Amino acid sequence: MLKRCRLHSWVVLALAMAVLLAGCAPPSSDGGGAGSGGRKILPVTVTPKGEFGTQVKDGVEFRVARGPVGKPGGTFYTSQIGDGPKTFNPWASFDATSSRMGAMMLGSLLETDAYTGDVVPYLAKSFTIDPDNMTYRVTLRKGLTWSDGKPLTTEDVVFTWNEILGKGVGNPSARDNMLVDGKFPTIRALDKHTVEFKTAKPFAPFLRGMGGVGIAPKHVFEPILKQGGDKAFSAAWGTSEANKSPEKFVSSGMWLLDRYDLHERVTFKRNPHFFMVDREGTRLPYLERYDIKFVKDLNNEQLQFEQGNLDLYPVPGHFVSHVRTLKSPQFNLYDLGPATGTTFLTFNLNARKDPATGKPYVDPVKSQWFNNVHFRQAMDWAINREDMVANILKGIGAPLFTPESPSSIFLNEQLAKGHPQDVAKAKELLKTGGFSWDPQGRLVDAQGNRVEFTLYTNTGNDQREATGVNIKQDLEELGIKVHFKPMEFNVLVNKLQASQWEAMVLGLTGGTLEPNEGANVWMSYGALHMFNQRDTKQLKLGQFPPDRLPWEVELDKLFVSGAQVFEKDERKAIYDRYQEVVAEQVPFIYLFAPQSIVASKARVKNLDPTPLGGPLHNLEELWVDGPAR
Repeated sequence: MLKRCRLHSWVVLALAMAVLLAGCAPPSSDGGGAGSGGRKILPVTVTPKGEFGTQVKDGVEFRVARGPVGKPGGTFYTSQIGDGPKTFNPWASFDATSSRMGAMMLGSLLETDAYTGDVVPYLAKSFTIDPDNMTYRVTLRKGLTWSDGKPLTTEDVVFTWNEILGKGVGNPSARDNMLVDGKFPTIRALDKHTVEFKTAKPFAPFLRGMGGVGIAPKHVFEPILKQGGDKAFSAAWGTSEANKSPEKFVSSGMWLLDRYDLHERVTFKRNPHFFMVDREGTRLPYLERYDIKFVKDLNNEQLQFEQGNLDLYPVPGHFVSHVRTLKSPQFNLYDLGPATGTTFLTFNLNARKDPATGKPYVDPVKSQWFNNVHFRQAMDWAINREDMVANILKGIGAPLFTPESPSSIFLNEQLAKGHPQDVAKAKELLKTGGFSWDPQGRLVDAQGNRVEFTLYTNTGNDQREATGVNIKQDLEELGIKVHFKPMEFNVLVNKLQASQWEAMVLGLTGGTLEPNEGANVWMSYGALHMFNQRDTKQLKLGQFPPDRLPWEVELDKLFVSGAQVFEKDERKAIYDRYQEVVAEQVPFIYLFAPQSIVASKARVKNLDPTPLGGPLHNLEELWVDGPAR
């Protein structure tokens, strides 16, 4: 799974959505219906916890956790599908696994409250917004330190924003999502504890976006940038360094990198300098270690859970019925509502040439097909989403037709209704687009070229691979030959970044409260504008590419205006229109949205999952009672 801000909100409305999702359980959750078994699926309940407290001790302003007091010690075991991260550098990461590994060691100034959707302080003690809605002042907690004992100050904050984000080193997506009117915010330190952010214009997503930026240790990365620039920075905190010298990784978060076995597992240990305590003043996290095992596929992940090797297991829809019948290990099942990510089919619309080779990124014949909107619309109508939900998700999910997930408060409800598969309509669209069929029933273009292309996805994800097979079969009804080739995820990402592909089945992580998180996907200069990727390094900051398609121009305008509007209904109308443009032009053909079902061992205490925060939003409070097996 790619990330919207990397390649893996209003309070009352957000809380209402969270409560609504809490009641969304699959048909079998009551113990009856299809796939029923002995174990019930528990709908999550959302009860706001109030504000985090502050405890001052030895000059440190600790954040006080809100959950019940637990017991220190033990190891928490989870898994991740794939061969592991490409990097531990979150500022240079393009995939969700790498971003997750980096985020384990870093804190942001703010975060989103998992119960209410409020933006609340994290590394910060407080923040203020001036009446102009352009000036933000953030005050850090006193006594913050990095894991190597160095103080964490506003110098680190200013360095992160100005030298990493502002200059677009590593992955420029975070910078792209912070541009307003083509300008990056100005950031300056007012003193050792207060930072001032000023946007060029009022920018509604800014405060929440601040919560997605991990603060970097200046004393570690400034010398790297000065000596080697972007290339050296992007190579820092790589997997080889993590394997050989994990002790060199500096953390402000609850975890320190303890050990990384290439492609096998990563183990974090608690950071004794972490700035949170429980109500009795005990330093958090309670857990001594956090262990992530990398597994090859969904079947292996299920086996690991059944054998008692995992404390937490996100259950795919097609495994829910089986998991509900398990007698051991002892665990609970939770329904968190529709997943926030999206799964889609996309075609490479990049009709440009690779400057390094002088050759087109995509075969010009195929490029003409992919850039024909009638072709893309035909693919949309030819795909049987209901069949995918029934056979791949085993009914634990729903068809998807929009870039906003079903749980988004910005969902275009009319578009979300979608349409059934209609092969006849797909054929009419192809005829309108200039296609026809030869005597053998094979689809050909106006020049007589047979329509065939290569479709990629990542191995290890049974749902993705099954989706590719379904698409291949559906498109055969149109006389199209699809060469389906699953490959290892990191190889797939490299191919995507080089624009050396024809079609892909992929996924993006998403959110429920802020569509601007997807600006790096939909803005024409975005780092994840993958369906028509451009090398924008020659453009000035915020400058739009000169070769935009008309509908790309409209998307650019919509995201610019949507970010500058604060009034709820007006923002909703803007983001409704962006979803309409995507539905009309179908650069992504959205497929399905699974229901998020999570299994957690009974030994895990203080678990309090929410639709907004998932099962691990309060990881620092979790503790384990009893042995791993």
